[in-house]
Formats: sequence, C-alpha cells, structure tokens
Amino acid sequence: MDVTSLAIPEVRLIKPVKHGDRRGFFSETYNREAFTAAGMDVDFVQDNHSLSAEAGTLRGLHFQVPPRAQAKLLRVVRGAVFDVAVDLRWGSPSYGRHVSATISAAAWNQIFIPAGFAHGFCTLEPDTEVLYKVSDLYAPEAEQGLAWNDPALAIDWPVEAEAAILSARDREWPRLKDLSRVFQYDQGC
Repeated sequence: MDVTSLAIPEVRLIKPVKHGDRRGFFSETYNREAFTAAGMDVDFVQDNHSLSAEAGTLRGLHFQVPPRAQAKLLRVVRGAVFDVAVDLRWGSPSYGRHVSATISAAAWNQIFIPAGFAHGFCTLEPDTEVLYKVSDLYAPEAEQGLAWNDPALAIDWPVEAEAAILSARDREWPRLKDLSRVFQYDQGC
C-alpha cells in the first residue's frame, strides 16, 4: 500500500496493491496494522455504500460533531468522484482550507479523512458507487454540514452551481464563518 499526504498532511491518499491475472484481481483495501503503521490508527465501526445515478451529484459537505465525530476511509468501486476535505479544527494552521483529489475505480485509490474535517464529493461519471468506512456510527443528532459553495472555501468544484444535483439539506448548510467551533486542533495529530 502506498500512502501519500496531501497539502493538509493528516488527509492521505492511499493506493492499495492490486494483484491481477486472467481471472480478475485481488486487493487488500484495508489492513488495520498497515494503517496504524502509516499513522492512521482508527477503529472503523460502520461501512456505507452510496450510488449516485448522475454525474454532477454533489454530496456534502458533511461532518459529525464530538463526541460522535467520524474519520472516513473512502474508495470508489465504480465511476469517479472529486473528493474534498475541509479542515474545521480551530487553531489548526490549515483551518478553513481544503484539499481535494480525484478518487476513482480506474485509479484504484482511496482517501483517508480524519475527524475534524467536513467532507464531500461530486460525481464525475454516471452510476458512481462509493464505499466508505467511518469511525463512529451515524448519529443524526450530531450531523452537521458546511455550505459546499461558500466563497470563503474557494473550492473549484467540477460542476456549475446551477447544474449541481444536491439534496435540499445540502443546499441549506451554513457558511464557515457561521459554524460553531466544535473541533480543536491537537498538535500531536
């Protein structure tokens, strides 16, 4: 497994080894010991699977607040997404900044997003399927979000605002300046 830090080093791209032959392939997409050795010591407790029928479907930016905060490990098994993580850790040198990456079935890559980040993605292809692990169970009372199109974030989404396919709730999340400061930066992370 190849692990690369993005511009915000706690967010990591992972490229699992893929062994193939005429029968198909085999790949170990998660190994707790290997992830811990790479600095991602997280207990995942739930797997999620989403299908987005149309390209330009935007999901996010979502997060859960403590004590139900979630780290995520996301991969795409069909199609591709433009994936975004926004640092919400108050006191972090990268607070309010984002990193992004294209995650796709063809590239066979994954992204690790630690707790303390808002997360979202936009599908680049129709019928895109995303699988992701989370470190805490879904808790509706802890779920919050951040406006995907907040100008302060300056995210260069691969879809025009009027063409983005969003849920009603994802259209209503507050801007960064209006969020409570629920995450604190731990310099030891």
